[in-house]
Amino acid sequence: MSTATLPNERLGPIRTLGKTTLAVVEAVGDVTIFFTKILYWMSSRLPKPRVLLPSLYQTGVLSLPVVIVTGGFIGMVLAVQTYDQFRLMHMETRLGAVINISLVKELGPVLAATMLAGRVGSAIAAELGTMRVTEQIDALWAMGANPVNYLVVPRFLACFLLIPLLTIVADATGILGGWFFSSYVLGINSHHYWLHAIDYVGPYDLFAGTFKSTFFGAAIAVIACHRGFNCSAGAEGVGRAATEAFVFSFVLILALDFALGAFLQALYYTLWPSYGGGMVLQTDPSTLIAHLA
Repeated sequence: MSTATLPNERLGPIRTLGKTTLAVVEAVGDVTIFFTKILYWMSSRLPKPRVLLPSLYQTGVLSLPVVIVTGGFIGMVLAVQTYDQFRLMHMETRLGAVINISLVKELGPVLAATMLAGRVGSAIAAELGTMRVTEQIDALWAMGANPVNYLVVPRFLACFLLIPLLTIVADATGILGGWFFSSYVLGINSHHYWLHAIDYVGPYDLFAGTFKSTFFGAAIAVIACHRGFNCSAGAEGVGRAATEAFVFSFVLILALDFALGAFLQALYYTLWPSYGGGMVLQTDPSTLIAHLA
């Protein structure tokens, strides 16, 4: 039976799958083209300080309270959730190592980027979407100014440069929050807490988290600006653009976290082969438990 003679109800799922696939490919291509325009204007003409500084202030300074509160509570939550398990194994002093490496490598960058996607990304999408609806972007074209260079590049640079710094702030406040709760509430010896934390957390862990956060910042800026530039008409369109900016940024942050985490792990084992995963698997379990204890 040919496709033309198939009943409509049997063609429905195929048509839906085809439309979804085409929509995804079109969206990815559109975002890629938009990103190449940003890179072109960044390489040809950087924004002036009077245009860049407001974006730096909005992205960096105004986000500090949210980042500090988020980081502090992440550290304390990690201490609460892991203390009982470590206490059963009489390894309470190792709590600092688990809290700090979890913050620096994963939770700090991912949760800080998620909070900033909600605060910064949604604000950028709503602002640019309002400018699209009120035809301010078209007015820039009419005056001979390029909207990508004037509106997008400063916001992209602000996210790309400051979100890694905000991630470091979140890591620092999370580490302090976890130490404060562990030492003054749970009664863990502060000296041994920091001793084990220093032993297990190295410069490469800090580099890995900061490296990932630069990609998170770029992803948030590109998605938010793209959704704002392609906003549909009306207040509903602006609200949808802000929502889509956060949702798409969050999904992309998780995908980038997985891809970059696998890449950085492979890079670590390439640079330091003696610490590869195979050595741990070949170790006698009793020896490994004795070492951890």
